[in-house]
Amino acid sequence: MIIPYQQIDTATLDNLIEHYVLREGTDYGEQEFSTDAKVEHVRSQLKSGEALIVYSQLHESVNIVSKAQFQAMQDEDYSDYQ
Repeated sequence: MIIPYQQIDTATLDNLIEHYVLREGTDYGEQEFSTDAKVEHVRSQLKSGEALIVYSQLHESVNIVSKAQFQAMQDEDYSDYQ
């Protein structure tokens, strides 16, 4: 299920985005970016619709994914995200 970022409390959204950018494997290439810059980049992706906040009932978890990733999940019929 997609959760509109506007419906999430500001402090909770900030924590969710920060957790996402600090997670191992979140890579921005060869350039170094501060955590604040990464957070703002993800926030702008959420605002533009390039990234989505997705809740999985199966895993009882929330994640940030790109719109393309979400569409791929839908194409592969990942029913736990619906």
